[in-house]
Amino acid sequence: MENHHPGKELLNHGKTLRLHTGNLVNRSRLKKKCPGSPSEEVREEPQRNLLSHYLTFPVEQGFPDTLDCSIPEATDAITPEEREEVKISAKLFLCESGQTAIRDAVETACQTLAVSQLDSVIIAPPGPLEGDGQSLAHLQPAWEELESLVRKQKIAAIGTSDLDKELLEQLYNWAQVKPSSNQVNLASCCVMPPDLTAFAKEFDIQLLTHNDPKELMSTATFQEAMQEGAPGLSATDWRLEWVLRYSVIVKSRGIIKSKGYLVSARRASP
Repeated sequence: MENHHPGKELLNHGKTLRLHTGNLVNRSRLKKKCPGSPSEEVREEPQRNLLSHYLTFPVEQGFPDTLDCSIPEATDAITPEEREEVKISAKLFLCESGQTAIRDAVETACQTLAVSQLDSVIIAPPGPLEGDGQSLAHLQPAWEELESLVRKQKIAAIGTSDLDKELLEQLYNWAQVKPSSNQVNLASCCVMPPDLTAFAKEFDIQLLTHNDPKELMSTATFQEAMQEGAPGLSATDWRLEWVLRYSVIVKSRGIIKSKGYLVSARRASP
């Protein structure tokens, strides 16, 4: 006898899927273990969220186009009283090119955290096509959308990831809203390149380090996680659009109050 999992019906009718991990800081404390790598953190969520959400979803409400799966926690929303006390940073991993995805991700983060503006957003655009190197032309569409969000006061400061000195200089000279930071992966260079350090110092660009993989989560990994979360589901139509990681930091103490991931995927039209 076929198992009619409610998640399967919803996902077969839905067009967009949104996942929110909730506050991973609280969860790691409850588990009494250190969080894993960024890839492990975000990979666990589709299966956990799909399972917990769809076992309780009232299917009689009909089949919405956008499926919001989250483990809601009161600690996610930031009250107006505490907004001045915290800094909200985000890193946006784009899995597909598209300016609407950036706007969509930032809006979703603001709604999730109940704020009107993010303090900083670092962009990690999708990698260039095989055989092509990273170029200014590849970065420009995403940067223009970030600039638009700065002008609309949705973001206060914008930054880049994994740019060498030459490309960072090209972006800086071209951009209307200048990059305030550039993340460098220390797995690829144990010491900051001197030319990059000198340029960043001259133009007041903060150099940060990170340990994120080049691809935080592939579409194949996402599809596999979906199938584990909703057994019997055929997930091959679903494409990952973006993953946004946010951190809420208490300014006076320098501690992370909350951290989580937002994930968006869409189902290809038949």
